[in-house]
Amino acid sequence: MTQAPTTRRSSRRRHDREIIALAVPAFGALVAEPLFVIVDSAIVGHLGTSQLAGLGVAAALLTTAVSVFVFLAYATTAAVARRVGAGDLSSAIRHGMDGIWLALLLGAVVVAVTLPSAPWLVEAFGASETAAPYATTYLRISSLGIPAMLVVLAATGVLRGLQDTRTPLYVAIGGFAANGVLNVVLVYGAGLGIAGSAWGTVIAQVGMALVYLIVVVRGARRHGASLRPDAAGIRASAQAGVPLLVRTLSLRSVLMIATAVAARMGDTDIAAHQIILSLWSLTAFALDAIAIAGQAIIGRYLGANDAKGAREACRRMVQWGIASGVVLGVLIVLARPLFIPLFTGDESVQDTLLPALLVLAVSQPIAGVVFVLDGVLMGAGDGRYLAWAMLLTLAVFAPVALLIPSLGGGLTALWWAMTLMMTVRLATLWIRTRSGRWIVTGATR
Repeated sequence: MTQAPTTRRSSRRRHDREIIALAVPAFGALVAEPLFVIVDSAIVGHLGTSQLAGLGVAAALLTTAVSVFVFLAYATTAAVARRVGAGDLSSAIRHGMDGIWLALLLGAVVVAVTLPSAPWLVEAFGASETAAPYATTYLRISSLGIPAMLVVLAATGVLRGLQDTRTPLYVAIGGFAANGVLNVVLVYGAGLGIAGSAWGTVIAQVGMALVYLIVVVRGARRHGASLRPDAAGIRASAQAGVPLLVRTLSLRSVLMIATAVAARMGDTDIAAHQIILSLWSLTAFALDAIAIAGQAIIGRYLGANDAKGAREACRRMVQWGIASGVVLGVLIVLARPLFIPLFTGDESVQDTLLPALLVLAVSQPIAGVVFVLDGVLMGAGDGRYLAWAMLLTLAVFAPVALLIPSLGGGLTALWWAMTLMMTVRLATLWIRTRSGRWIVTGATR
């Protein structure tokens, strides 16, 4: 009996070490990704307002297209981690290769659709007459890098499943640096303008994909895994990804509805909403890093038939999620006098922003648990439940959000609706986690 507290402390320390070892590099890699667009914007911005506007439209389309396929990373992480836990590294890498082949196929389809439809997509997105030609140019060239971007997603999932988040961090940093250098050289040195920025990004993305492929291929050869495409394996990867695709599309729909509602409130409200949404995205990177650790750790425990270890890891990660959410919420409140002026000097926007910002701060502990449990269930391969849970959340959020303007509500009411959305997610994920039905052990679910 006297050893029980010591055993619990030892278990917590072990889980803490695992979480930190995976989450910290994952956070660095997540932060590096949006820096691509920031660097492109900074360089292209000096070419002119029309060029920057065109980049903004094209970048939004590309980001949306790629984010839809984030399941390539999530599904692959869970499946590979299970096989690692089962001690079958050859099968783990073989499954990872199936995900990479699927990424190449999907990338080819996206390129085939985007190249001819680029002008229509740009027009549908509302680009002005002066910005549209630049947006079309950037979109067409950058679409050539989409297969590489999707390979990066799938290969990142492979390495996360192998409990390696350091390599993705190094690759992300290298890609960011290469992108910056190539953009300067091609935009200004070669005089290619916005086309040079697009080509620089494509080359950097292809370079990142090649580095990942080298790492995965070496692992395959070391463990005797086949590199050839396997139709059954690719089909299985696609089937595993469909529920996560539904989940992602539902979440994107929530964000699009929120932005559309804010836009109906007026320029001041939409400006304040975009600032809060940017901060929401930034805090999401920190919380998502813990979720990524959860995917890898839970998958490994379940693959090793260690249901007890999976439960303990889940419990500890929830504690991390709560603590991280509290810290982020406090930071938002304390740092608001520092960062609000960085976003806007308009007093009306600041006045509209402040109360909604406090709602965001209050909701952070809820978000912390939601992200963690989302990662736990992804690591368990419980994608079908996640899809239905997110559809239910969308069904609750949409009517509430859409009614806000007609009821005279403002931006603060909208962000209370966003908090309701996160609370519904918390309830659905908590119920599932408490039920234990997500715990399916073995190399495959």
